[in-house]
Amino acid sequence: MAPHRTTRTRSRRPAAVLSAAVLGALLLAGCGSGSSDTPADTAPAAAAGTFPVTVEHAFGTTRITEAPKRVVSVGYTDDQALLALGVKPVGMVDQYPNPPGTSPDINTQWPWVKDKWGGARPEVVMSNGDSGPNYEKIAALRPDLIVAVYSEIDKAGYDKLSKIAPTVARTKAEKEPFSAPWQDNAVHIAKALGQEAEGTKMVADIQAKLAAVRKAHPEFASQTAVVLSWYKNSVAPFTTTDVRGQLVSGLGFKGATEIDKIAGGKFYTVLSPERVDLVDVDRVFVVNDKADQEALKKFALFANLSAVKDGKVSYLLDSEGPAVGAALSQSTLLSVPYAIDQLVESAG
Repeated sequence: MAPHRTTRTRSRRPAAVLSAAVLGALLLAGCGSGSSDTPADTAPAAAAGTFPVTVEHAFGTTRITEAPKRVVSVGYTDDQALLALGVKPVGMVDQYPNPPGTSPDINTQWPWVKDKWGGARPEVVMSNGDSGPNYEKIAALRPDLIVAVYSEIDKAGYDKLSKIAPTVARTKAEKEPFSAPWQDNAVHIAKALGQEAEGTKMVADIQAKLAAVRKAHPEFASQTAVVLSWYKNSVAPFTTTDVRGQLVSGLGFKGATEIDKIAGGKFYTVLSPERVDLVDVDRVFVVNDKADQEALKKFALFANLSAVKDGKVSYLLDSEGPAVGAALSQSTLLSVPYAIDQLVESAG
C-alpha cells in the first residue's frame, strides 16, 4: 500500500505512512462502534456564532440560519476543526483504523484532541477505505449540519447528504479534492459555524507560532531538511509541497526540491538505491511506527547518510505513542501546534 496522507483510495489525500500491520488492518476494519460514555444521540450545546451565514462551496451555496447543535463530520479531519471551534460532532470518519471492540475510538484519543472530546463518543459514519459514508447512519443521527470539506464527496454524494441536512462541501476554489491548504479548510469550516473571524484568528496564531520558531532557531534557515518514510523496503521521501514538507519549511528549513522534480506531481516518491543520495541532506525527519523505523535503520544506504552519521535524524512515530506523524499529516487547527512543538523538540 502506497504512503498516504489521510486517506487511501483513489486520488484521496492519504495520511502518513503506517506500519504494515496497521495498513492491513485498515483494509479489514469496519465502522467503529457508536457506543459511548456520552451517547452520540445526546445533542451537544451549540457553539457561539453569528447567524445566518451563507457558505459558497464546490457544489453551490448553503445557508445556515442558526447555530447547529448536531453536526456530522464527513471529511477525514473536519472533526478536528469543529472541535477547535467548540463543536463536538455527533458523527465522524475514522481516519485511522480502530481495532475492533476498542473503545474509546483511537481517533478520539490523539494527544491534541483527547481533551476536546472529553467523554463524548461520536458515531462512526465512515471508515478510511470505505467507498463512501453510511447515509443511513448519518440520517439516524438527525444532524442539522453536515461538514464534508476534507472529503472526496462528489456531486451525487453531496446531493444525498443535502437531503438529510444542510451540507457544506469542500472550498469553491478546489479543483481536486484535498488540494486546498489546511488554512483555507479551517476558515471555511469556521464560516459554517458562524465563527469565521475566530477561525481566521486561530490560523494567524499558528502562523505566528511558526514565525516565533524561525526567530528562535535561525540556524534552521541554513539547513536543508526532508521528511521520509520506509515503504516497501525503500526510502520514500515526501515532496516540499506535501503538508509535511510545508510544515518543515514553515519552521525555517530549506526543502529538498530535487525530490519534487522526480515525484511527477505526486506527494511522495520511492527512491531507487541509486537515488538515495537525494535525501543526503542536513536534517532528516523519519515518519514511521517502530517496526518500520527499525527496518530503515538496518538499510545500509540509509545508515551511510551524513545526517545519520552526524545524529541529525529525528525518528517520529506515526500512529503509535505521541503519534507525531498523524499530527503532521492531519494538519488541522489542533494538530499543527502539537506537530510544531514535537518537530522543534526532535530537531534539538
